[in-house]
Amino acid sequence: MQPLLIGVAGGSGSGKTFFVNALVQNLGSHACTVIYQDDFYIDQSARFDFAGGAVNFDHPSSLDFELLAQCLQALKSGRSTEIPTYDFKTHSRTSKTVTVQPRPIILVDGILIFHSEAVRALFDNLVYFDTAEDLRFARRLERDVKERGRTPDCVRKQFELQVKPMHDQFVEPSKAYADCVVADGGDFEAVLEKYIEILGSGETSPEGAETPLISSSTVGISTPSEKYSDSRK
Repeated sequence: MQPLLIGVAGGSGSGKTFFVNALVQNLGSHACTVIYQDDFYIDQSARFDFAGGAVNFDHPSSLDFELLAQCLQALKSGRSTEIPTYDFKTHSRTSKTVTVQPRPIILVDGILIFHSEAVRALFDNLVYFDTAEDLRFARRLERDVKERGRTPDCVRKQFELQVKPMHDQFVEPSKAYADCVVADGGDFEAVLEKYIEILGSGETSPEGAETPLISSSTVGISTPSEKYSDSRK
């Protein structure tokens, strides 16, 4: 059976990674492979000023979508692939790669994964976390200071100058492509339980089916009114 690709998107700090981790914890690492958008940043070491201002990491041009699509296509075809690794302290792509094997469920986590048509077309299901800006900022501040060696002032400056504008311009509009939208975490448990139930049962939608595997309606929440009719394009 062909692996099932699920894209999990939303702004930085929206809760998407927590959701992905919860799925893996409940379904088991033997059943899931996780691919992170963050591993596919292009090398920016020559331009990065360590204050977060010289390079816009929240713009689609900062990502190697072509390589991401190639890796996802390999996994979806049942083949292993080499995932690059990225060093966020030096903002460079390292020479090391990680060999990833295909598993029945492939989860892809990233803020801009719905932006690229080539990547978006590979997903069997798309879920978007629509979380308030103040909560997203608080989570990003804690993460970047603890895990990425940034100062609070640098994180705040980058959020105001880059993260927020890019979220408004690129990330938020991509919500229109989602099959399922989780607003402010209020529907988190219901969505998580539904995904665990369906994915754990091995239920899938036929390739090219009009009805998605899981949608906002299947978990009893609102579908965004701006959702495109051709949501895979």
